[in-house]
Amino acid sequence: MDMKTLKHPAVIASSAADMPKISVIGTKAFVVDAPGPFDLASQRRIWALSAMVQDWPDVQEIVPGMTNLLLVLHHTPEDHESIKHRLLEAWNAAQGMDLTGKTVEIPVTYGGDHATDLPALCDLSGLSDRDIVKIHAAGTYTVFALGSAPGFGYLHGLDPRIHMPRKTVPSLKMARGCLTIGGMQTGVAVLTGPNGWNSIGFAEMPMFDPMAASPALLAPGDTVRFIAERIEL
Repeated sequence: MDMKTLKHPAVIASSAADMPKISVIGTKAFVVDAPGPFDLASQRRIWALSAMVQDWPDVQEIVPGMTNLLLVLHHTPEDHESIKHRLLEAWNAAQGMDLTGKTVEIPVTYGGDHATDLPALCDLSGLSDRDIVKIHAAGTYTVFALGSAPGFGYLHGLDPRIHMPRKTVPSLKMARGCLTIGGMQTGVAVLTGPNGWNSIGFAEMPMFDPMAASPALLAPGDTVRFIAERIEL
């Protein structure tokens, strides 16, 4: 993470309700789950914690996720509780941070052959397909984290009117480029294969190019806007 891209809003006061959950994974990895709602404030706190612990000499890798942080040590610690204590101290000292990212506009086709789950979203929301397109395209989204597949951005900011739970039975071969909704998030599929999110359109722009200097189009802190290049309803 480039520390030059960080800005520091007000310090977040700690309280019993503000304590994260810290879990031990295997012998030398820890997951810190932020308390409270799944929102930008929680993600800013995770970004702040990530910046604080990345220079610890015993840290091999950190992976900021969706309101959580995975920390992997070089070696198995003698005392896991001491690591938990250090993480809690870092959490209490952490400030909320904004990542100053770029703005990415992604042209999309709403509807069409790839919008296999748009009718189900209409039924769930009680909205017309045109209303759903209008609401989704009007949104401004923040990349919280990359994961699931190389370059896949978890985008926060989806209008609650078009939230849709992930499928209990995934689509077996959803195409790369499908514009999807999963719960309160949205994103663009980067690989063709099984996918439990709901497709409402398609984006030609590749999200990941392994031959590029920066393979992933998106990065945490980026702002994303979807441009309705075509509407096929």
